Amino acid sequence: MSEISDSTQSTQSTGTSGCPREFLVSVELYVPTVASFGLRKPVVSRRKADTSKTEETPRSLKEKSSWISVSRSHANAGQWRPATCKLMDEDGSCSLNIYVDETILYQTIYIHMLNQFDIRHADSSLFLRKNCLALASAGGQRWGSPTNTEPIYFQFEDVDTCNTWLVLLRSYSKPEIYGQTFASRDGGLYRMWRQVELSILQGRNLGNHFKTQLDTNASSAILSEGDLREADPIDLDAFCEIHLNDNICARTTVKKGIGSPDWLENFSFPDLPPFETLEVTVWREKRLMKPVLLGSVRIALTNFRRSETVEGWFPVIQAGGASNSIQVGEIRMKLTVDEEIILPHNSYSGLLTVLLSRDRNVLEWMSDFERRLHLRTTSYQLMCIAIAKNILVEHITEYADREVDGTPSSHNTIFRGNTTFTKTMELAMAFYGKAFLESSIGCTIRRICSEKVAIEVDPVRSGKGAKEVERGVDQLIHWSQEVWNQIYAVRGQCPNELRRLFEHVRKLVEKHYHTKDSQDPHNRELPWQSVSAFCFLRFIVPGILNPHLFGLYPGLPSARIQRSLTLIAKVIQSLANLNPNVQKEEFMRGIKDFLKQNLPAMVDYILVVSTPIPPDPCSPHSGHPAHSHQRLDVVSSLHERSTTMPVLERESIPLLPHVLDIPRHLARITSSVLRSARSADPKDKSSEGDNQHLSGLCAQCFDLEDQSLARVSQLAGVESCPVALKWDVPRITSTVSSAAPSSPASPSKMVESRKVSRPYTAPSLSDLSEVDHRKAPSGDMTPSSPVPHYLSSLRRGSVPDIPSSPKVTSSPEERSTRAIHRPRFLRPKSISADSISSLASPASAQSLRSPPEFQDLEASRKRKNVLQGLLTKR
Repeated sequence: MSEISDSTQSTQSTGTSGCPREFLVSVELYVPTVASFGLRKPVVSRRKADTSKTEETPRSLKEKSSWISVSRSHANAGQWRPATCKLMDEDGSCSLNIYVDETILYQTIYIHMLNQFDIRHADSSLFLRKNCLALASAGGQRWGSPTNTEPIYFQFEDVDTCNTWLVLLRSYSKPEIYGQTFASRDGGLYRMWRQVELSILQGRNLGNHFKTQLDTNASSAILSEGDLREADPIDLDAFCEIHLNDNICARTTVKKGIGSPDWLENFSFPDLPPFETLEVTVWREKRLMKPVLLGSVRIALTNFRRSETVEGWFPVIQAGGASNSIQVGEIRMKLTVDEEIILPHNSYSGLLTVLLSRDRNVLEWMSDFERRLHLRTTSYQLMCIAIAKNILVEHITEYADREVDGTPSSHNTIFRGNTTFTKTMELAMAFYGKAFLESSIGCTIRRICSEKVAIEVDPVRSGKGAKEVERGVDQLIHWSQEVWNQIYAVRGQCPNELRRLFEHVRKLVEKHYHTKDSQDPHNRELPWQSVSAFCFLRFIVPGILNPHLFGLYPGLPSARIQRSLTLIAKVIQSLANLNPNVQKEEFMRGIKDFLKQNLPAMVDYILVVSTPIPPDPCSPHSGHPAHSHQRLDVVSSLHERSTTMPVLERESIPLLPHVLDIPRHLARITSSVLRSARSADPKDKSSEGDNQHLSGLCAQCFDLEDQSLARVSQLAGVESCPVALKWDVPRITSTVSSAAPSSPASPSKMVESRKVSRPYTAPSLSDLSEVDHRKAPSGDMTPSSPVPHYLSSLRRGSVPDIPSSPKVTSSPEERSTRAIHRPRFLRPKSISADSISSLASPASAQSLRSPPEFQDLEASRKRKNVLQGLLTKR
């Protein structure tokens, strides 16, 4: 049973009737070896139909011992087994029962006791499997496995089912909301969101031993003077494991190098718990032996400035104490740490109005972000907002009407240009067409990489005779045909959003270039070529050339495999150009017959992907993903339950089908705009007409920042009132907690916390558990989440706002002047990494006990004076 479905009768009743609500789904469950001792051995099916699924995972990668286990101990390898998950919402509690072998209850997870950041997507590098979820839970939050504290991993049939269950599970868990005790209208003051982006680029001198002197306050090491000499390189196979808060999150591929392997692998870890440490362990792979730990890089994430990219060489240290530490090489990494304060959605109404105004296209904002504010990643956040509002396709087509006008410049825009229109089309294709790209070329590309297919048709490169070159051409034609057959077979799976975009481009070319009345055969092919210029030139062919960048293959392919992919990509692009007679290289002329044979199929492919299909609500494969049956029951349940949720709790549940969070995207845009505004040169001014829209945008962002500072200072004053620090009792009261002892909110805190040189922006769970055990009665088994005794660090870039605060009306010119000429103490080098000392004043504590005073002008004036004192203490 691959679909999510409510039970036949009991789930049709509403929540008010008291009847339980149930959801079922079939998954693949990762079972560690220790936990599988009490289970029957899985039945191995010998049917030929099952072999197709195993072919998608390269055998050579599965045999790597470093990829088998999830824990640090590689002896604890596990296995994947079919399972059934049953989610039950009954009597105010929510539990997830996991059954293996159809009837055996493997574990029960109490979802209502988990935090939302305990339920996350699992990186595909852990198991070489996609569409996986990880559930982190401690002993008191699960039943059935008291000794196993590792996360539970599920693999779903497709990305749609995976996203649906992610949202469903998070809707029953606890969001990370602060200030719940004195802001009952919104359910709190703000919520938190964190992300780490890590790129592991290459190693240097791995395996060589140097005596080092460690800095105990940072992740750094200094070589002693006697070890500054050049070391002899060591030939080894190495890979890295990435641990966040002592939980493994990802692995790199195994790379061979003489002391200097090149990984060039990127990882993104969103929805994280409060930051502690990032540890990258380096392992040496040996054939027929367990991997050997070379050393590790340990980084205190709290020391990093938020939203600033740090790139450099990090020392790999072999544990041996502060005096006997040995450096065994270096790793070049690039790291970005993001931490956002997110307010209720209505707080961003002004900013949203500016961004989505009727006289302003979303693509025009993207152009301004890149050209004027020099923000190259903010366009994605704005695109996500446009997708959530269902206006992206409309804005792209409107912008295309301006770009494609029949002039020679518009011809270049379509086929070779790099404009705002083409860049946004690439973003849209990558967003909507990710599953389509996987089904088109994913399986075949992984076969080429796993079988280490080496193709060479250039006699100069190969240095071989004509017979070997001819054999290489035959091999190239074979694999090109394999790739094209799969691409053509799944043409009907093209998302309807992309079909609408391709159709609009095709019709624009037909209209402006008069292709139907042209006698030139080349002009009659222009509409088809315009579609292939986007679908192939900017989407499918780049996926063939760089499969690791599109999530089709883990890690950078070797040079020989990369050459094979390049030749195949040239053949597919030649076919997409609809001109089999043009071949620049002499050695590529042997594929001419292949191109002529598949030319009609390519024309048919282009027509299919550029013809929208009417949405059918009765079909789970309809053009719009919202009509999928796998989501109907879940969306209906969320809509029913959301009416009783507080504002912040309701908005913490992502939107289906694309798992979007509009307030979070707006907070990230605000953060980026503020950083850019502070770093801009005041002397660099544009014309008044061109700068009017940006002035309004910056004014909204600075207003949000002021409101955010006031809101955070309110929470900081709670230090003098410990009773007010306690979070509200969870929405769902546990009915099963009496059967199990109380436990921390996340298993990531099982390890003893270490002292760091910079306080947290939000309270850590160790603080929450400590205060909870001190104040909670022994008979109360309901987990609670008190706020810490201080608010440590303030993100001035990720600003939420306070809708109840009085707004000061001012003209756009005055707001623009204020944005540029702010006091010096309000312009730190980093917007988000500055720490502020906490406040402890009776006046502030009293104001927290009286929510109506939060809206009073006098209270607002006092907060401003208090905040100014805070900032000047820096």
